[in-house]
This record gives sequence, structure tokens and C-alpha cells, in this order.
Amino acid sequence: MISCDTVIIGAGPVGLFQVFELGLLGLGAQVIDSVPQAGGQCIELYPDKPIYDIPAVLACSGRELIERLQQQIRPFAPQFHLGHTVTTLERMQDGRFRLQTSGGLVFDAGAVVIAGGLGAFAPRTLNLPKAAPLVGRTLHYKVTRPALFDDQDIVIAGGGDAALDWALELVERARSVVLVHRSSTFRAAPASVARMQALCDEGRMQFCEGDIVGLETADDALAQVRVRTRSGMVQRIAASHLLVFWGLHPALGPIAEWGLALERQQLVVDPATFQTSVPGIFAVGDINTYPGKKKLILSGFHESALCAFAVHAHLHPGDKVNLQYTTTSPALQRRLGVRDAERDAVVAEPPPRVAATA
Repeated sequence: MISCDTVIIGAGPVGLFQVFELGLLGLGAQVIDSVPQAGGQCIELYPDKPIYDIPAVLACSGRELIERLQQQIRPFAPQFHLGHTVTTLERMQDGRFRLQTSGGLVFDAGAVVIAGGLGAFAPRTLNLPKAAPLVGRTLHYKVTRPALFDDQDIVIAGGGDAALDWALELVERARSVVLVHRSSTFRAAPASVARMQALCDEGRMQFCEGDIVGLETADDALAQVRVRTRSGMVQRIAASHLLVFWGLHPALGPIAEWGLALERQQLVVDPATFQTSVPGIFAVGDINTYPGKKKLILSGFHESALCAFAVHAHLHPGDKVNLQYTTTSPALQRRLGVRDAERDAVVAEPPPRVAATA
């Protein structure tokens, strides 16, 4: 049994910033996420895409944002439990919460903050008889090692940003790249579409409009991809690897069974506290809904700040928490580890040299 102030479900950018806001108020957090790495949608959907609407940061990739958030929360030493899905959540008679994960961990928490984004993500898969045995070897739903495709014949399926981004990236490494999409209309950034079309005109890659209807294998490896074109004819494309980027479908999973008020698969919260219909359970980020809700990382950061004060009030009823500022508060600076560092720097500074006089 892991006893703690707060359990945060979700290690995306909003969940990570929630650690920071709780830490400023002296509250510790255990962070649980079903995927094996922190980052949420930033890592799963757009790790290398630039983000332009983070205050005071002109641009950063999704991966860079997560790295900076992890560095920012380091003074609060949060404990991460990645690759675990919270399967049960129940309120005990004393008002605390008991959570259990798919990996057998059990938590006793005073409050719970759900920062699960759009829920658990799973890729939209290729539903063909020969597909399943190839997954992870020559059929891929995400790219973890780009070098795997060096000097290979690859087919990329999809018409969104992920498909176009990887097509443009891998065309520099692969022997051949064929992009397959069911139509000539794309959901990707116009600049990426224009670049892809230019590469096709130059003969450096190909585009095939149609649907994947079959796979051919040789020695338990992918050999060909069968595509039914708009004309109805089936074209066989030689391929050693097939990358499918048809998007991810989110699902609330076990969260839907916890007795929390829902509206269109989102958790209904009070926008003053971000508490759900169950006292002591809060929700921030894309997973919640309230009048005027905007699904922006910036909005999630705002929600995390207000939620932290509400969590403190829930854990310590009657205790007044004065608003403090990191620029002037010695208590906050000590929690961040910067006040001791400033003091040590002053102590370590050598005294000024005094010139001798005759």
C-alpha cells in the first residue's frame, strides 16, 4: 500500500504541471500512466511537431515541452508508475481513496486528480488476416527506431500529419517510399502536403490513392502490400515495412465505471475547483468539461493551478492558504530549491579585495 497526499492519473503536460502546482503548496504526488513513458499526447501524437502557444516560449516540440516540465518538477521528487492502468478507484469510509492498478500496485490517497487527456490511446489497426503476426516486426503503428528503415522499401498508410511527417522524414533514409491514402485530400499541414507532392514530381517517392486490401508475406516477413485503387484495380507494391498511421482512438476505459458524472465521454467539473461529482476527485485537461471549456495546453495549466488550491482545501479543511509568489516567497523558493542555492552562492562568493594604501 502506497500512502500519499495525491494520486495524479495521467503523465501528460497537464498532469506534470499539476505536480508542480501541488508541490508549491507542499503536497506530494504519485503519478500513474498507462503508457511506458511520460508525455501523453505530446509524445504519442506529435513529439517532433512545433508548439507555438506556450507562454514565453517562441516554439518547442512536444518532446521538448515534456522534458522542460520534467525538469521543472524535479524539486518535488514525484514518483512515477508508468505502464500501469488504474483499474479500480473507490472512496473509503474515512474519505480517502483506494486505487489499484493493472500491475498490482495499491494506493491510499487523500485526493485524486484525473489528468488523463482524451483517455487511453490505442492505434487504429489494419484489420487483415496476415497483419497481426507482423506487428512490431514489419508492420508498425508508431516509429521508435527510424534507423530500422534505412535502405528499405516502405509503404506508409494515412493522410494525416503523422503519415506525411514520417514520409518526409524517411524519404531521406529509405530506398523507396510509397504513401497510400484513400483519397487525394489530406488532413496534414498544407506545407507537408506540398512538399510530398513535390517529392513525387521529382520521382523521389510515390503516392497511391486507394485502400489496402491485403498483405503478401515471404518467410514470415512482409513482401507486398495490395492496394485497390480508385479504378477498382488491385496494385501490388513491394514493401519490406508497412507503417500505418490511421490515428489513435481514445477511450475512457475504467474511468467510465467510477461513478463520476459524464457528458459526452468527458468528466463534468466545477470550474472554480475542478472537482468532479465525487468530493476529493478532481479532473484537469482535455478529459474534463465545463461551460466555456477550451482544449488547450494553456487552459490545462490554468486548471492545474486552481485545482491545486482546491486539493489543499480538501485535504486540510479550515486551513487558509495565502496566495504567494515564487518571486518573493521564501517558503516557495525553499520548496523549489532556489533559496538555499542563492544563499550558498553568496557564501561562496569571495570577499572584495581592498587595495592597500600608503
